Formats: sequence, C-alpha cells, structure tokens
Amino acid sequence: MAASALFRRRNRASLLCFLLALLAHGPALGSAQTPVYACDVAGNPALAGFGFCNGSLPWADRVSDLVGRLTLQEKITFLVNSAGSVARLGIPRYEWWSEALHGVSDVGPGTRFSSNVVPGATSFPQVILTAASFNTTLFQAIGKVVSTEARAMHNVGLAGLTYWSPNINIVRDPRWGRTQETPGEDPLLTSKYATAYVRGLQDRDDGDKDRLKVAACCKHYTAYDLDNWKGVDRYHFNAVVTKQDMDDTFQPPFKSCVIDGNVASVMCSYNQVNGTPTCADPNLLAGVIRGEWKLNGYIVSDCDSLDVYFKSQKYTKTPEEAAAKAILAGLDLNCGSFLGDHTEAAVKAGLVDESAINKAISNNFATLMRLGFFDGDPRSQLYGKLGPKDVCTPENQELAREAARQGIVLLKNNAGALPLSPTAIKNLAVIGPNANVTKTMIGNYAGTPCKYTTPLQGLSAVVGTTYVAGCQNVGCGTADVDGATKAAAGADATVLIMGTDLSIEAESLDRTELTLPGQQQQLVAQVASASKGPVILVIMSGGGIDVGFAKDSDKIASIVWVGLPGEAGGGAIADVIFGAHNPGGRLPMSWYPQSYADKIPMTNMNMRPDNATGYPGRTYRFYTGETVYTFGDGLSYSKVSHELIQSPAKSLSIPLHADHYCRSSECRSVDAADAGEICGSSGMMDLHLKVQNDGEGMKGSHTVFLFTTPPAVHGSPRKQLVGFEKVWLEAGGEAVVKFTVDVCKDLSVVDELGNRKIALGEHVLHVGDLKHSFTIGV
Repeated sequence: MAASALFRRRNRASLLCFLLALLAHGPALGSAQTPVYACDVAGNPALAGFGFCNGSLPWADRVSDLVGRLTLQEKITFLVNSAGSVARLGIPRYEWWSEALHGVSDVGPGTRFSSNVVPGATSFPQVILTAASFNTTLFQAIGKVVSTEARAMHNVGLAGLTYWSPNINIVRDPRWGRTQETPGEDPLLTSKYATAYVRGLQDRDDGDKDRLKVAACCKHYTAYDLDNWKGVDRYHFNAVVTKQDMDDTFQPPFKSCVIDGNVASVMCSYNQVNGTPTCADPNLLAGVIRGEWKLNGYIVSDCDSLDVYFKSQKYTKTPEEAAAKAILAGLDLNCGSFLGDHTEAAVKAGLVDESAINKAISNNFATLMRLGFFDGDPRSQLYGKLGPKDVCTPENQELAREAARQGIVLLKNNAGALPLSPTAIKNLAVIGPNANVTKTMIGNYAGTPCKYTTPLQGLSAVVGTTYVAGCQNVGCGTADVDGATKAAAGADATVLIMGTDLSIEAESLDRTELTLPGQQQQLVAQVASASKGPVILVIMSGGGIDVGFAKDSDKIASIVWVGLPGEAGGGAIADVIFGAHNPGGRLPMSWYPQSYADKIPMTNMNMRPDNATGYPGRTYRFYTGETVYTFGDGLSYSKVSHELIQSPAKSLSIPLHADHYCRSSECRSVDAADAGEICGSSGMMDLHLKVQNDGEGMKGSHTVFLFTTPPAVHGSPRKQLVGFEKVWLEAGGEAVVKFTVDVCKDLSVVDELGNRKIALGEHVLHVGDLKHSFTIGV
C-alpha cells in the first residue's frame, strides 16, 4: 500500500530537507508540541466570522463556505496528502497519511514517536493472527484502543486523525507477500473484520454518528493481491477478473466496509482491473463506491498510483490527462504529489473543470470537519484529556497479549503432547531462528512497540531453558545441527520456533516457495530425531507453510501456528504451550503443498476451477486440489461437541407468477429480485445448536462455524461460510448458539453475469460433523 518503495525513494530528499528545517526552526525533533488544527478562534477572534468555523452550521454549509473562499491554486493544494496551508483563513498544513494497521504506526509521515513523550504505542498481532480468533468483539476492541492512543498522540502533536487502515484484500494466493496484513481468504470473515475494526477506530464514545473519533480507510480497492512475483509487479499488473468473481469474492469486504462500517475512506490500488487503473475507473469509484454504496467520506489513491498509471502503465499520453481522469473518476485525494503538480495545467487545457476539484476537496474537508479539525483546539473537545498516559497502558498491553492468545492455532497434537507441564519440564530446549526475535513478531506497518516479549523470554519465564538459534536468520543458509541436536537430546521437551520474516514475505515481495526457507526443514527433522522428549514445532509466519513433512512425522508431536503475534507474542506462546490458555484460534487461510506453487501461476485471477485446463481454483470455497491444512482448521485442549436442537424446515417454496420462466424443467435458479416475500421475514431460517465442552478441566473459547454447500449451479462454491460465533465454555459447560440464515443474503449465489440468484435444489448447512439438508423449489 502506501509505503511503496517508489514513493519512499522519491521523497527521501524532501524528507531530509523537512527534518533539517524542523531541527533549525521548529521544536526539538521528537518533542511534544501543539496539535495541528484550524479555526483557532481563541487565538484569532477574526476567524469567528468565517462560516466554516461555525460549528452550529450543517457540514455542507461549512464546507461550501470554505471552498468558496479558496483560489484555484489553493484548492489544488488540498488534493494531496501533504495538504497546503492558508494563513489568511487560519488553516495550517495537514498530513493525511498515517497508518494504524495493528497499532499506531510511524510508517506514514503524519505520525511519529518521541523518546521523551510517547516513545511507542501498543503493537497488536499482525491482522492475519487477530483474524484467526474469529472474534468480532476483539476486532472492535483493538480498533478502539488504537484510536484512543492515536487521539492521545494527536493531542501532543505527534499524530494525525486520518489512518489508512485496514487492509481488507482477499488472500487469493498463498504466495502473496501481504497476506499478513489481511483477515485471510474468506469474504465473510474479511467483511466482518473490516466492519468491526473500522467501527472500533471511528465510533465515538458519545454515540454521535455524524462525527469521527479517527477516520479509517479500507484498502486496496480492488482485486489487488499480487505485489512482485517472478518479474510481474503490482505497478504493471492487469488483473483480469470475471464479473462473477468480482461480485462474490473481491467486492463484498469493501461493500461491507462502506455500508456496514460507514468507513470514512476507501483507497484505490496500483493495479489495473480489466484494463483500467482502479484509480482512473469511474465505474469503480464514482459508480460503485460513491454511487451504489453511498460513501460518506473521501476516496484516496495508493501512493504514487497516478504517477504509476501514467509512467509505468502508459495509460494516458500526458500527465494532465492522467490527473483529469483520476479526478473525473471520483478520486478526491492523491497520496503523492501528482495532482498537485498537474491539475492546474489540466484545468487550463480544458480536461477538467474547477467544479470537479470543488467536489473532491469538499469530500476531504467534510471528513476533517467530522473529526473536529475545524472546531479549534482538540484539547477542548471530547477526547481532549487524552495524552501520553493513555498510550501503552497495562490494560492495552494485556489486550495485545490476549489477542495473540486468541489467534494462536493448534494444528497438530498427538497423544495430548500439549500442554506441557510447567512442573514436569525441568529443561526446555528452545531452538530456531524465530525463537528470540523482536521485530519479526510485529511484521510490517508497525510502529514502535511499548516493549517486546520474545518467545524465548516468554518460555523462560515459566521453566528453565536452553537456547540455540540453529540458524543465523530465517534464510538458514547453514543450520547449526550439532548445537541444536545436542540441546534437544538433553532436554525434557523441545520447542522449535521456525518460519519467515519480512525478508521472505512482505510488501513488494511475494513468495515462490511455500516450504520452510533454507535448511530449516532439515534442522527440524534432525532435531526431532535427536530429541528425547516431545517436539513442538511453532511456525511464526504471515502466510501458510508447507509443513506436510511435520504433519506426517511421528517424531513431531505438535504443530502450532502463531502468525506474527505482536509485541506480547512471546508471553502468549508460553501461555498456550504450558496450558495457561486453551487455544481456540482457527486458520483464516488454507495452507497448500509446494506443488501448488510449482503448477499454478499467481497471475491467474480466476477463483473457480476449470476442468478443461486442469486449473484447480482458489481458496477453500473453490479449490479442488490437496491442502496441508484448510480454512477453519484448528484444535484445542478440549473436546467440543455440537447438537442440533432447532433446525429449519426440510423444504422452502418460492412463490412465482404462473408465467415465470422458472416453471420450466430447465430452471436452475431464481433471480433474487423475483423471489418476492422470500427475501423478507419468510426467508429467515433459524438454526440453534447446543455446544458442549467435554474436556476435563480445560475451559476455553470455541468458534462455531456455519457453512453452506449450495446446489452445483452457476459455478457455486463447494463450501461457503455463512456465519460464525465465538463462545466461551467452562470445563464441562455448554452454550446455545443461534444462527438466523437469510435465504436471499446468505444462501444466494452470484451467476456468471454478476446477478444474485437463489439456487434451486438441495442446500446443505453444516456445523462440524452435523448436517442439515433442505430443498428450495418454486
């Protein structure tokens, strides 16, 4: 996304000049200062006469008043992330670019840390692990903490109010380097994450829906999930996507983000979709985001994406054309300087009218007004009392540890090897290149954490340990087999902490291999053979790993995936391994064998399989090949059973007019628009389950998944998640989980033309081993 290498290179010189100027003329670098805000009526009473500073007026009137006072040249300065200032109107410079993917980050220039004021912020697990909790309450709680810390930093001049997070792209391919930033491969989970996290960031404690705590941004719109794979990069890639795949896979999370989350911003991506750059596509921007979904906010470009589609994609002949196309498509804000450099020339050439610029900056100003930027000093507003004391609080840091605990996934546990006994284990061998890491745990788009607890520190706090790195780094060019096997042979149990880091999978870096890097697999195998006690393989990674060798090995008792677990990851790992926490995480993406990467080009965007070519499809919803582990996999230390206590009827009939085409025997589906009352209360079906923890002495959380398998029409999914609930179960306890299934929303499918249809025939709802079949007819 925003921190593209291209943008960083171009702005390195200007950033250096900025820092030198700050040192020469401003407050000491890193020190606290006055927050940035407009309409300082207390300091300049003359500003009270401006309508845009009058908080009693409607937003539209205030915005109109402000835009009407600006010259064309001044307006253009508000089309870019480093927005201009207008001293005569009391408007200071504002930097739009801040990041908060999993904590307040200093990746964007709008936020920084101060060694003597706010040295760090709470760094939660990378999104892929948080998503593995399948806990929407947790998603929102994290967002609320992040926005509180952001507001606290804003009050001391260290942070902005507009945050370009979350990343809600679907993980179509396991090699994608940015998998770690996302909620995974499922549209429903991703949609629910987007809605909950955005509401956590944006919703105010006073319940005022017209105002924002901070402004979130859902990115990268759309069909963006390739960064740099075998010479194909995001700056040149044209994602060829069917209407069907667009509407049932790539678009739903963004639709939910805008409609259900009421997000303040959407960011368009670098790539083209079907031949048109997303940031220049009026159908995708003005048509869908602004028109169909009614975005209440602004549309921003990924950084330098206009420059990219002009220079790299050769989409227009001149930069003025490129600027005009973006504005006319519905873009409001440019991360970068392109619109600032070329918009005036575009207006003079007659390529775009000033009225279109007014419309764009009006959306930007309205967002800032909802944030209170034009209401004077934020320290006199709702969140004005927040400050450094509200950042990195013990409660916030504990939530970071709890989030990691809830996300950690137990994938294998032969003979109940885990949890280890903290009293029986006298010496634990801790081996691996990720055993004592810090920055690896927080992944990308991270700020400076409050503190780190490494896996080694977490485990060593429970029992005595012997530590051997085993590899110099995750690349593991040469493994220290002798040292590692010696440690394992003398220990009561061995924990191997392997995986990847940002040198293997990251923004601008997709993988070609799905196996453990370098000699890691060799090290694991030899240590497992030498160990006298149980061997626990811990995988720290953003994406899935082919660990088929370990899954099939009798020498490796347990496999645990810990994602990139954040600042408190080491403590959370120890909590799971030693049984202080009963693991309840489930995989939010499938793990594939290396053969997948050997055979399937990452550039093929089709979700559905093609029998004619042998193409197996994508994700658990359509993939027909073998997986190492699949979406939703995960174990716990308890045995949980499900019992169906209320189920829907065995058949459902859709009333149609006598002359409807679907009276013929060839009819396979009914358009949802023709389903009449079925798309109302009569189309709601209740399914109630009793969930019981049969474990002996282990309380914990459990995720109840409700999947559907629709009739095989229109290339429908083989299996699809339609609901999930997180429940807490005491040892031996039970709970009732209730799902209400909306036939038109949850059980419909998208046909080949992108129309939503209700498939006729047998539908199967399943939870675990339970299945309930029913038929929809006419």
